[in-house]
Amino acid sequence: MATTRTNPVPTLVPTVRDANLTPQKVPRAASLWQRRRFWLVGALVVVVAGAFGYRWAFAKPKVVYTTATVQRGDVESTVVAAGIVQPIKYVDVGAQTSGMLKSLKVQRGDHVEKNQLLAEIDPALADTALLSSNAALSSMTSQRAVKQATLVLAKAQLVRSDALFAALVISASDRDVARANYGVALADVASVSAQMRQANAAVDTGKTNVGYTKITAPMAGEVVSITLLEGQTLNANQSAPNILRIADISTVTVWSQVSEADIVDVKPGQIAYFTVLGSTRRWSGKVRQVLPTPELINNVVFYDVLVDLPNPDGELKIQMTAQVFIVLAQAKGVLLVPVAAIGNASEGSVIKVQVLKPDGNVETRTIKIGIKSELSAEVTAGLNEKEQVVIGGKTPTAKKASALTAQKGH
Repeated sequence: MATTRTNPVPTLVPTVRDANLTPQKVPRAASLWQRRRFWLVGALVVVVAGAFGYRWAFAKPKVVYTTATVQRGDVESTVVAAGIVQPIKYVDVGAQTSGMLKSLKVQRGDHVEKNQLLAEIDPALADTALLSSNAALSSMTSQRAVKQATLVLAKAQLVRSDALFAALVISASDRDVARANYGVALADVASVSAQMRQANAAVDTGKTNVGYTKITAPMAGEVVSITLLEGQTLNANQSAPNILRIADISTVTVWSQVSEADIVDVKPGQIAYFTVLGSTRRWSGKVRQVLPTPELINNVVFYDVLVDLPNPDGELKIQMTAQVFIVLAQAKGVLLVPVAAIGNASEGSVIKVQVLKPDGNVETRTIKIGIKSELSAEVTAGLNEKEQVVIGGKTPTAKKASALTAQKGH
C-alpha cells in the first residue's frame, strides 16, 4: 500500500517591511538592549561614586600651610619703658626775707631772662631792720671814740708814772695802778671794735634783706608754676617759701622707669626714642644716665633711666607721659622672618624651621637667629630671600572625613 506523504504548508513570518502587519519580535529585542544599557550606566556611576566616596572618606586629608615670606628689612632690639617728660634744669625761686608779697611781675608761661625782676616783697620790715642796724653801728662808733680817748689818757698816765717811779717820786703800787688802767682802756677799745664789726655785719645783712625784697630770675627759662599770690605774707625765718618755678625746656629729660630684668642691658650713650599721648611724632635722643637707686612699685623694682633730647620748638611739655624705646641693637637691610616662625628662640640661637618648596613639599631647614624684636627676627644663615617659611598648617577636609567615617560606622 502506497503511503502518501504530505508536505506541510510553510508558515509565513511577517517581516518589518510588511507595513500592514504589527511588529512583535524586533521591538522586544530593542527594549531589552535599552534596559541592559541603563543598568550598565547605573553600575558605572555607582562604581565611580564609590571610588570618589572612598577617597573622600579614607584618603589622607590635604594639608594647607600658612607661610610667611622671607624679606629684607630693618630690625632692632629694644627695651620698652614708661616715662615722664621733665625739664633738664629748673629752679624754685623763693623768698629769703619776710614780708607781704607786694607784686608779681610774671605769669605762667612767660619766658624770662637771667636777673629779670620777678616779684617784690614789701620792704617795710627790711628797711626798719636796716635802720636799726645803722643806729647800732653809729652808737658803737661813738663808744669806740670814747674808749680810744680813755686809752690815750691811760697811756699818758702810764708813761708819767714810769718816769716818776724811776725818780723815786711815787711808789710801785701807784705805778701798777697806772699800768692796770692802761690795760683796761686797751681792752675796752678792743671790745668796742668787735661790737662795731658786729654792727657792720648787721648793717650788711639789713642791706641784703632790702635787696631780697626784689626777687630776680637766677636763670633764663620759662615760668612753669606759681605757688604764691600777691598779698600773701611770707615768713622766711623758718623756711624759704617758694614763689614760682623757672625751667629750661629748650632741652628736656625723659625720666623712664626700666625694670630690673632689663636694666642690665641699658647703658649710657644708647639711642632711645619715644612717643607721647596724642601725637604721632617720634622724638629721638640718647641715654644720659642710669640712676643707681631703685624704686619699688607694686613689688617690682624699677630704675630711673634719663634720656636727654633737644626741644627747641617747645612742643614737649612738662609731665607728659611717654612710651620710651631704648635701642639695644639694630640692623638694616637684613633677612627677616616673623617671630611666629621661630617661637621663643633667643638671639644667637640655632633652630630648625620648615620651608615650603615651590612643588608643595615641606623641607626642614637649620637657621641661625640674629637680632630679634617683638614682631620679627633677623636670620643670619639658613634661608634665602623670598622663601616661604611655614608658620602653621591645617587640614580643611579632616572634619568632613571624620563625619563620613562616623556615618559608615552606624
